[in-house]
Formats: sequence, structure tokens, C-alpha cells
Amino acid sequence: ILFAPDDQLTQDSFSAAIGVPMTVILPMVAILAVTSEWTQRSGLTTFTLVPHRERVIGAKVLATLAIAVSSMTLALAIGALGNIVGSVIAGVDTVWDLGFQSFLLIVLANTLGMMIGFMLGIVIRNSPGAIVGYFVISFVLPGLFMVLANAQSWFADMWPWVDFNYAQGALYNGSLTGTEWANLGVTGLVWLIIPTAIGHPQFSDTERNVEARPQKKNRSEQDSETFPTAAGSLRVLPEKNTSTEAGLPFFLDTRRNL
Repeated sequence: ILFAPDDQLTQDSFSAAIGVPMTVILPMVAILAVTSEWTQRSGLTTFTLVPHRERVIGAKVLATLAIAVSSMTLALAIGALGNIVGSVIAGVDTVWDLGFQSFLLIVLANTLGMMIGFMLGIVIRNSPGAIVGYFVISFVLPGLFMVLANAQSWFADMWPWVDFNYAQGALYNGSLTGTEWANLGVTGLVWLIIPTAIGHPQFSDTERNVEARPQKKNRSEQDSETFPTAAGSLRVLPEKNTSTEAGLPFFLDTRRNL
């Protein structure tokens, strides 16, 4: 309100001021939702209460999608309030330039960004490593792709087909052409769907290995002997050693004294 020119006091500008920081931070929330199970060892509790990796991961996916939608809805509401207050303070007309279709595309872009974070959490399963990977994919690689596209003409046409952030950025423009939808589909397949399909079986394999592992018997069951009797079977437990071998001093060993 204080520094923006009057023509920039619109709903789109106010909503972007709230939503853009969310789109940067929320993917890290999706990462921590997965990696915290291993780095903080909370997975011991989670998988004990619900010993099914599929259900746990499914619940985390639903929570990620809910956060993606609700966060953009909150940004839209705060932007609308800021637009009204800002236009009143500046003495200009209130401009509503964010349509419903544009809002849906923004929600889709934020959802894809959070799913990238979720994918990195599944594949890497380490909080620092996944966060570093997120910044590499979101900020380092796009810059390298842009430099390469400006330096090499052959890569300029290929750029939208290999850079997921470039294809995702078109969602913030309000509308996409058929080619832009194709770019988003191809890059989403390469950077999101295929890595998720590779990392997801790690959870299922872990669950099958735990279920297939033979259960250990306690010491009394291993050392006990079973004898058949007329009334059935009789299990005889081993005699508990209370002699000096068990740590008792010599004068307390009653069997030796007797």
C-alpha cells in the first residue's frame, strides 16, 4: 500500500504478496511430513499404531493436498481484504482482476509444487537432503536451463519440455495453450510421477520385509521342554540359576552351603 503505485493495487497483487511466499515454504512442509518419520524416528510410533505404509502415505498425500488448497484459499481471502482496505486508503477504485479460472490454475500450481516436495521426501527420506534437492530443482536448475537456452539455440525449443518450473509457471498466467498443457504433462511425468513411482515401493518393501521376518521366541519358550502325558502335554521350564554364576556371592549360595 505504501510503495506500490496506484495501478498495482489490485486483488491479484495483494493475493500474490501472500501466496508467493507460501508456494516457496509449503513444499518444505510436505518434505518434512515424510522425512520426519525417519529423521525424528516418529515412524516407530506411526508404523506401530498403523503398520501399513500404504495407509500412512495415503493420509499424508491427502493432508498435503488439503494444505495446498486451503493455503491458496487463505491467500485469496487475505488478498481480497487487502485489496478493499488498500483501495480505500489510496483513494482508488477497487479492482477485482483475479477470476475463478485463474484461481484454480494457481491452486493447481501450488499443489504441483507441494507434490514435488512430497516426492523428494519419499525418494530421499532425509530432511536436509530433500530440502537441498528442492532448492536445486526449484531455483538452481531453472537458472541453468535459462542460461543454456540463451546460449544454445537448439535448447531454446527444448527448454519447456525439460524444465518443470518453466512449465509450471505458465499456470500463473491465467490460461494455458494446448502446447503448454503438453509441456506441463511431459515435465510432470519426468520430474514428479516417475520419481514417485520409484520411491514409493521402498515403503511397501519395508512393510513386506517386516511381516515376513520370523518372530523370535522368548528365552523361556526356547529353553522349555514338552513331555507327553496321559492328560496331554506338559511343558517343563528350565530351572532358574541362582548360584554364583548368576552373580550371587558365595555365602548366599544355599545349595553350596548345604
